[in-house]
Amino acid sequence: MAKRSSYASVNATTTKPTSERYDRLDALRGLAIVWMTLFHFSFDLNYFGYLNFNFYEDSLWIYQRTFIVSLFLFCAACGQAVALDRHLSWERFFKRWYQVVGAAVLVTIGSYMVYPNSFIYFGILHGIALMLLILRLTSKWSHYYLPAGLLLIGLKFVSPYLHTLDPNFEVLNSGWLNWLGLVSRKPITEDYVPLVPWLGVLLVGFALGRWIFKNYKFVFAGELKSQFRWLAVLGQWSLSYYLVHQPLLFGVVMLAKKITG
Repeated sequence: MAKRSSYASVNATTTKPTSERYDRLDALRGLAIVWMTLFHFSFDLNYFGYLNFNFYEDSLWIYQRTFIVSLFLFCAACGQAVALDRHLSWERFFKRWYQVVGAAVLVTIGSYMVYPNSFIYFGILHGIALMLLILRLTSKWSHYYLPAGLLLIGLKFVSPYLHTLDPNFEVLNSGWLNWLGLVSRKPITEDYVPLVPWLGVLLVGFALGRWIFKNYKFVFAGELKSQFRWLAVLGQWSLSYYLVHQPLLFGVVMLAKKITG
């Protein structure tokens, strides 16, 4: 997730990337935001009885969530690949990181007010904050990210089996440790993005993103058609948008429910 910066001048058909940003990468993040918004709006409609789906078990919604989170993590990983390539300082990193942490705290507080029995304590923002810190601290070993990422993804499928070997592994299902992701069952929470497998997705995304920038930079650095600029702008404001969109959608649907009965 990246913050806003200036754009180059726009002609009638295209938007050229500036030295500060890659418009196509911002647009990809914007696409993830649109998909996330549709997902959350559907969830809210379902919550208030306008739809009838099981968002926790229906593969249609489970796979959508997986792809949405993966897309966000890929964009975050590519952003870090660019930042490290430009040797951006720790000060610059923490300036943005503190914003993500603060937003994660707000999500926890807000979700507790609405879902006190299943509030979000380690969702997408919590996960991104910790994972980006880990990535930054281990960047000098980035040549190991691809195998390490694949290993972490594989651990998701091995973890339930480990729990059958020793009952002591049950401690990994506790609220104090389930953020690691080495669980045998999903905890009761509205959003859950643990290190396993999602740190693996981020590491693989970083390796893929760095490879793209090295060999096919035009994928992100090429011109962006003007009709897609709104996606790039949305991608620049991803964090702010994330914080306001769900309370707004939830409030609108709740109001409609009260009016229509």
